[in-house]
Amino acid sequence: MNHATLIEQDRRQLHPLHHPSRIKNAAMVEKGDGVWLYTTDGKKILDAMASLWNVNIGYGNRELPQVAYEQMLDIAYNSGFAGMSNPASARLADKLAGFFRPNMNFTYFTAGGSEASDSSFKTAIFYWHQLGKSSKTKIISRLNGYHGMTLAATSATGMSKFHTMFGGVLDGFVHVPDPNPYRYSGERREGETVAQAAARALEETILREGADTVAAFIAEPVQGAGGLVLPDAGYFDLVADICKKHEVLLIVDEVICGFGRTGEWFGSDVYGIQPDIMQFAKGVTSGYMPLGGIQVTDAIRDVILDAPEEQSWMHGYTYSGHAAACAVGIANIDIIERDGLLENSRRMGARLLTGLQSLVAEFPNIDNARGVGLMAGIDVVANKNSREGDAETAAKISDAALNMGLRARPLGAAIAFAPPLCISAEEVDTVINTMGDAITQASA
Repeated sequence: MNHATLIEQDRRQLHPLHHPSRIKNAAMVEKGDGVWLYTTDGKKILDAMASLWNVNIGYGNRELPQVAYEQMLDIAYNSGFAGMSNPASARLADKLAGFFRPNMNFTYFTAGGSEASDSSFKTAIFYWHQLGKSSKTKIISRLNGYHGMTLAATSATGMSKFHTMFGGVLDGFVHVPDPNPYRYSGERREGETVAQAAARALEETILREGADTVAAFIAEPVQGAGGLVLPDAGYFDLVADICKKHEVLLIVDEVICGFGRTGEWFGSDVYGIQPDIMQFAKGVTSGYMPLGGIQVTDAIRDVILDAPEEQSWMHGYTYSGHAAACAVGIANIDIIERDGLLENSRRMGARLLTGLQSLVAEFPNIDNARGVGLMAGIDVVANKNSREGDAETAAKISDAALNMGLRARPLGAAIAFAPPLCISAEEVDTVINTMGDAITQASA
């Protein structure tokens, strides 16, 4: 079918984050190779967002489809509910045992990150219930944090645009300020760092709600969709102490940061986070198959396994432990390690950050270049002194860049970059040069 026919067919479906005005000129992607996308109307686009932060090994890999094909010839899927399993999910769980932290050897698989969030919340509540503290059911998360699109995950997400039109935040979900060193939204006392102020806000919220009612605190190592926010130095050390002091489980959301995105296997490795529950998705298969999950500490595992049968951990999804997806996950991790993509993420991330800093120096409305690994961002501002964000111009810059063959992602007044980990130095330079042209055009 020709491009026009495909676009017309596409208009008849309901897209994620839907408004009709945003799909009039959709990029109809039919092929990918490395960091490049090719559309049905002949365009070539450098995807500096790895789709949704997740195509870590790059497009067009031939090994993962072969792995999926061979697994499907044997068994594509069978139920992972009690009494059933498959070799691929058992092998991936074994590969992940201790992979994140030595005391985390118990994995539960989902089909994606939103399901992983719900699984984390339910597991935290289950854990405290089994310990005789059934009043601990509340979940604290951060403003501008993003944790998914199911109803509970949406409530944990700290951006009102995601839940205002769906009835607001569910009871039991509470938000605190994020540790944004560039634009902190909470109260900051004299002499406090942003990290100290944000950690204090967390503790004050726990005390206000009642520590005996709070099950867990969830946070991304680096906030992605909420504006590419790197935490102020020392923040997670303070958070860990507060959570331990008040018997609140710490959930780290590695869905975006995991599997090489930050230049380490996990964002927690960058910031020294030692959580009780870790959730993952996206990069575990580089988007070639849907897969997510959670890992829990051995202490939480023991509580789950020791529960009486009438109080079983009654939680599950149809596609938990999907055989083909798990087989792809195993091969994907091997490819990341074999091809040195963690090292490339660090090297190319440093080059990308240097380039973004040059844009800050060149343009009066570009500020706050920041990044870790291949996860970086800039802010579009009306004035560098006031740091007032300019979301309208950020959207114009992103649109101009896309017309020039570069896909970046506007996040309010920020523009984010998270290309595949296989990106080359030449391609990084293309990102910077194209962004410079796009800023010039949109600002004019």
